[in-house]
Amino acid sequence: MELRCLLLVVFIKSASVFAQTDFYANDNIREVKFYFNQSNWDELLDSFYIKGDEDRLMASVSIDGSPYDSVGIRYKGYSSVSIDRKKNPFNVKLDWIKDQSYRGVDKLKLSNVIQDPSFLREAMSYEIARKYMPASKANYVKLYINDEYWGIYTNVQSVNKAFLRTHFGSAELPFLKANPQSLDLRGENCNLGNSPGTDSTDYYKLYELKSDYGYSALYELIDVLNSNPDSVERVLNIDRTLWMHAFNYVLINFDSYIGYAQNYYLYKDHNGQFNPILWDLNQSFASYRLADASIYYNGFSIDQAKTIDPLLHHNNVSVYPRPLLRNLFKNTSYRKMYLAHIRTIIEENFANQWYKSRAQSMQNIIDEDVKNDPFKFYSYQDFKDNLNTTVSDLVDYPGILDLMDDRTSYMQSYPGYKEGPSIETPSYKVSGNDLFINAKVTKGQVVTLAYRSNGLDLFEKVPMLDDGMNNDGAPNDGLFGALLRNQTANLEYYVYAENDSAGQFSPERAAYEYHVMDGSIDLVINEVAASNKTIIADNQGDYDDWIELYNNTATEVSLKGYFLSDNSAEQKWIFPDVRIPANGYLLIWADKDTISAGLHANFKLSSSGEGVYLWDTSKLLIDNISFGQQSEDRTIGRSPNGTGSFYSMKATPWEFNESVHNDSSTGKTLDATIYPNPTNGVFTLSVNRHVGLHLHIYDLKGRLLVEQNIASKKSQIDATFLKSGMYLIHLFDNDSRTTKKLSID
Repeated sequence: MELRCLLLVVFIKSASVFAQTDFYANDNIREVKFYFNQSNWDELLDSFYIKGDEDRLMASVSIDGSPYDSVGIRYKGYSSVSIDRKKNPFNVKLDWIKDQSYRGVDKLKLSNVIQDPSFLREAMSYEIARKYMPASKANYVKLYINDEYWGIYTNVQSVNKAFLRTHFGSAELPFLKANPQSLDLRGENCNLGNSPGTDSTDYYKLYELKSDYGYSALYELIDVLNSNPDSVERVLNIDRTLWMHAFNYVLINFDSYIGYAQNYYLYKDHNGQFNPILWDLNQSFASYRLADASIYYNGFSIDQAKTIDPLLHHNNVSVYPRPLLRNLFKNTSYRKMYLAHIRTIIEENFANQWYKSRAQSMQNIIDEDVKNDPFKFYSYQDFKDNLNTTVSDLVDYPGILDLMDDRTSYMQSYPGYKEGPSIETPSYKVSGNDLFINAKVTKGQVVTLAYRSNGLDLFEKVPMLDDGMNNDGAPNDGLFGALLRNQTANLEYYVYAENDSAGQFSPERAAYEYHVMDGSIDLVINEVAASNKTIIADNQGDYDDWIELYNNTATEVSLKGYFLSDNSAEQKWIFPDVRIPANGYLLIWADKDTISAGLHANFKLSSSGEGVYLWDTSKLLIDNISFGQQSEDRTIGRSPNGTGSFYSMKATPWEFNESVHNDSSTGKTLDATIYPNPTNGVFTLSVNRHVGLHLHIYDLKGRLLVEQNIASKKSQIDATFLKSGMYLIHLFDNDSRTTKKLSID
């Protein structure tokens, strides 16, 4: 009995630590266990794979100690599966029979780390990609099957409806996967070419539909891209496409569009633009070198990979059409933007050697578990060696450091890499209802301002001028300006400048990141509860999800005719004749219970993440929030109340939001010191205790940038990959937390 109590205590402590962190946090190894009733479970899964269907085998599953029954399991993928090996990849559907999820995650994608002796390629590639575009999270899992250790797997976030809601504010619009039923090693595959035909049905076998409809929209994209590429921005997010190409060419990720034209998703947002989404990065860093459909159509060597031309489809022939490359690169400005994105990826990850320290850190985390992996495809020594040197098996897997140091040197000498303008941080000035935005630009000939007032809408673009007429000083002094009328609050913007040689963005990660002009809105979404279990009940006694509005003004506001929704493309619920008092609050229940008394919206919220949108009577979007996975009885709310960014916090319905700095459930003191501060990115964290502590670093918009467990009372933290600016460091455990400001210079 004493032993059982001890085990229970250990389990509770372990589970509580995991409960505080993101399921995909890179510095945590998750533990997953499968329990099959059938002793021949592997033969049954093999038979499903041979038949080519997607049948699943029922099993019980434990995730970090949390049990689930009636889970559906099948193999994942195609080339990484073999009935002759034990370590196959798995697709785990927690809600196969009934509605269940682990902290909002209802499907696990576990990859078997084949084609990668280093065990780094997939997880580190996704971490880099997430800096510049919507991309999956990824970390590691220790897998056990019927209590036998099966090895280390990469755990990759699904590109599903929860992912789409987080990044695009909706999930019901056309969504397709570029995944041909039969891959043609000497063909076009999912290249978005129009040779298959003029009917949308001609593309069924190439693009897998993930939404209720979308083939007609896909064909429109294909038709415009091939027949009228000058108008393609109407149906394609150009910037995100250029980021995808830049990522693939820098990391030499050829099992993608730039190789056999596959392994990506397309989602059409509410602006009518398709957005490409990366997928399947396990063969990045030149692990895959079989084709590129240009002069290397028979494959390329490791040495050739180091110097492969990022404009190959512009500077040379395309043996098989690649219109998403070739047709975009016909545009001179697009080429300069593309090379600017390449420069950003190189300088922020490789030239500064961030990738080296990150790779070493990740290998250290999984070292012991890789050593003990009974079914890994390469030796433990191969795992250690492949960070630096080539490992030879059926193919040669280049050492990541050797490959990328040479790749970096090549790209830094590439034409258009260094000759671009420089842009000082833009500034703004309000004049009545007008707004001037200015930027000091050196060596810039054409300067453009892109701006929007809603984070989901398209950026509008206007020229910035150096003519002395736009609050820009004297003519031709290098200070450029643009006048925006009736734009005085909550503006998101970036600046792009180019000359004859190259282009430059400010901020450099634009348009995924952007400058923000802060200003208060009269009426705001102030707090959202998407997992209300015990916080507050409605008039019917139900603990439903809720949305709190706050009136920032000194006068009462009528909401009659306003709209609320969880979908950016649809105004789902219209407010009745209700008023919100001056500097007051209003709570709306998101429960679909529209027949009950009170304010009950006709939609529910998802704890796995989505969005909330508020429109005025003219259907102008006046506020919105997109949030990720939510914990039980925690909310996402503004701090400071009514005006600040959104943070996870203790619930305060109908009340002033408490500062996230003071969000503690007990009186325990958590003392922490950071030095030096300001810092160049490397700083020391000193705490009075460290057991179970976690560190999160947020930017001032509330975006989580860093997650790390604290293993000692004095730790050195490397945040050199973060840009100069102010950040918030949150330290917390089960009982207490503290927040410190960090200045990186």
